[in-house]
Amino acid sequence: MKVLITGSSGFLGQVLVDKFKDTKEVKTLSRQQDSDFVVDIVKPFSGLPYFDRVLHCAGKAHSIPKNEHESKAFFEVNVEGTKNLLNALELATPKQFVLVSTVAVYGLEEGNLVNECHPLFGSSPYAKSKILAEELVLEWGKKYDVNILILRLPLIVGKNPPGNLGKMIQALRSGRYVTIGKGDARKSMILASNLAIFLESLNLNLKGIYNLTDGYHPSFSELEQLICRQFAKRKPYRIPLRLAKVIGKIGDIIPLFPVKSNTIDKIIKELTFDDAKAIKEINWRPQSVLQNLILTNLLPL
Repeated sequence: MKVLITGSSGFLGQVLVDKFKDTKEVKTLSRQQDSDFVVDIVKPFSGLPYFDRVLHCAGKAHSIPKNEHESKAFFEVNVEGTKNLLNALELATPKQFVLVSTVAVYGLEEGNLVNECHPLFGSSPYAKSKILAEELVLEWGKKYDVNILILRLPLIVGKNPPGNLGKMIQALRSGRYVTIGKGDARKSMILASNLAIFLESLNLNLKGIYNLTDGYHPSFSELEQLICRQFAKRKPYRIPLRLAKVIGKIGDIIPLFPVKSNTIDKIIKELTFDDAKAIKEINWRPQSVLQNLILTNLLPL
């Protein structure tokens, strides 16, 4: 099977390349010079050969835009970049196109086992750009009779993860981390290695839109305890929820203050997603993040 992986130099892309390279004929596409196709997808390009499957992992995430220019970058990469990729595939359309999307498209800060039927209320530049990318891919798939599989993912866990989980690990290691309230809010997560195993064995005829999670949805407290044990660190200092909210309000007033009210809300509000549809229809077999963090040495040493 011939497979193209875009964003192959990114966190998830590297995991997929490592998994696929021994069983598939894999080609990579990114801005890195060691890629098979050295491409900046925000600019139009052409000349891609035929692939059975395209895994579109390239995208912009893990940042909060501070101005209009930074907001625009999400649409340049996630929307225009996707459009440029689809255009480059038109002369040799694949059998299957897999878009790595996000649960951010639902636009929720709080919820329990949200499924794929929920409206797409995402309003951030990241969420809006992913919603548009999904629409582009679905329309393109209908036009060219390509099986489109859209995977809406929560926080992706692996070794040296980017984003908030990476920041959390480093803060706990350095002792600059505090727990807010009981830390019992649950969040959906997924193992990058579990996703790679799933995609490696994927049927080319599969299509549709699916949430994927680890099926357990660990709490902040459970993650903190596990990470602290890994690094032989004491449990982090705990501050009352009322005090945390006051700190957040102070941050709302002071521009450069690192903690805002929305930061506190994200930590204390439970947000989980339902992947029952994927388990039933496409043979998704979730693995627990907590059980695999230590067993597979995912945490950085």
